Amino acid sequence: MSLIVAIILGIVEGLTEFIPVSSTGHMILTSKLMGYNDQSPEMKTFEIIIQLGAILAIAIVYRERILRLFGLKKEKLIFSSQIPARRLNLVHVILGCLPGLAVGFLFRHQIKDLFSTSTVLWALVAGGIFMIFAEWFGNNKARVSAKELDDLSYGQALLIGVYQCISILWPGFSRSGSTIAGGMLSGASYRAAADFSFLIAIPMMCAASGYELLDSYKYITGSTLGYFVLGFIVSFVVAYVVVVAFLKLLQKIKLRHFAYYRFVLAAVFWIFIMR
Repeated sequence: MSLIVAIILGIVEGLTEFIPVSSTGHMILTSKLMGYNDQSPEMKTFEIIIQLGAILAIAIVYRERILRLFGLKKEKLIFSSQIPARRLNLVHVILGCLPGLAVGFLFRHQIKDLFSTSTVLWALVAGGIFMIFAEWFGNNKARVSAKELDDLSYGQALLIGVYQCISILWPGFSRSGSTIAGGMLSGASYRAAADFSFLIAIPMMCAASGYELLDSYKYITGSTLGYFVLGFIVSFVVAYVVVVAFLKLLQKIKLRHFAYYRFVLAAVFWIFIMR
């Protein structure tokens, strides 16, 4: 691996990890186009490290919300009427993560066997169709019962966690795509679903990356450390910028736009990898 490759992969990870376009698909395609074996132990370890960079970025973006979840920061409210009837708490986060963590643990060996370019190709298409359907369903405002993150019920949090299992069992479907679309199908607004998707990404990705790192840490050596650190930094910076921009442009960038992009990416997959 060269420094340029480490930078490119860090950029790709940061750009795609938290938006619904499948970071797995982009990493496979980028590695293949550059002539790297994305399934080699060293490359898998590098991907874990740059994922940690992306996790740190999302944790910083939602730092105030995380502190409030643990009771370490209180909101300054002038009137008691400003206090929401419901407030997101750790139970919501646990319910959103529990199905995915259970499925990931129980089927961890089978899931590894599912990684293939054809699986990712079809996941890109199926995920795009699922997102278009979710946006069409979510456009009916009468179905939206949670306009803000604090409006989510425990049942909605659990349903989003169940939808997240699709991306765990089907590599390339996109974790953020399944949770945002699943949130909209569960009665959450686009913004509430996106916020909850990003928030539960932190414990989910920490658990997955931490588990994988138990077997892969031995590949972090003196000769590879520089590349890993560079990839981590690049992924962190790019992911932070992407998430902040995405949240600001949420009303302009709809799920269907990401779905159309996924269809184009699937075509690129077919032309450059499958044929």
